[in-house]
Amino acid sequence: MKLDSSKTVLLTGATGGLGVYIARELAKYGVNQALVAFPGIELPPLQKEIEKSGIKAFYLVADLRRREERERVFEEVRKKFGQIDILINNAGVEYTAPYHVLSENEIAGVLGVNLEAPMMLSRLVIPEMLERRCGHIINMSSLAGKSGPAYQEPYAATKAALVGFTTSLRATYRGTGVSASAICPGFVEAGIYARAKESAGCPAPALLGTSRPETVARAVVRAIVRDLPQVIINQWPVRPLFAMTEMFPGFGAWLTRLTGAHKFFRRVYEAQRNPESKADD
Repeated sequence: MKLDSSKTVLLTGATGGLGVYIARELAKYGVNQALVAFPGIELPPLQKEIEKSGIKAFYLVADLRRREERERVFEEVRKKFGQIDILINNAGVEYTAPYHVLSENEIAGVLGVNLEAPMMLSRLVIPEMLERRCGHIINMSSLAGKSGPAYQEPYAATKAALVGFTTSLRATYRGTGVSASAICPGFVEAGIYARAKESAGCPAPALLGTSRPETVARAVVRAIVRDLPQVIINQWPVRPLFAMTEMFPGFGAWLTRLTGAHKFFRRVYEAQRNPESKADD
């Protein structure tokens, strides 16, 4: 798909870490932007920043866990721009804790924002994309959905589901002009990882490293333009690790432990319970 001023993107999670960088990258191509976030305090300045590029932008504060809010977003964007050419499901919620410690409401919140909202928003935009024979859906997954780190059960489950959802979408709508891509970043120096790093008082495991948010934003654009099924973003190559996990689950699990991801998230959880402990090794 060619990106220009004739295209409109609906971007969820627009102010949550990666969202800002994605909005800025899309602005370079003149794409009209509907910016959605909750509670959305930083939406007005982001809209003004994007409009300085000479493009059309507006924002909506919406709790995407609620069906009526998702439908309101869809209708208001259509009224403003007439059509939605690109849907970027970037909104995400994460809790770092042993699974049994989480409340049912916390688990439901992760499922609602990370999985239900992307699936239901996609369902809303696809019919008109099919009529125009043009449209692209970006689902922001994560390497957590491939590796299953400790203390991340709901988050990892939803991110893994987004990969499967994307793969099925591509198969169903192949040849129609409508397609989808899954973006799978590792630790990114923004948003969720930045908060986890601050809580734990230590950086990501050296064997995994971190990526710049600008790199992820460029990957989103590349996936749309080239219609890529999946883009993995990490400082070091990790595809062999995932291939090993698929072929030999036990050995793959050992390799995942070796990276230090489990230990990192355990430290995040312990630091959140006892802030004074984050300086301890």
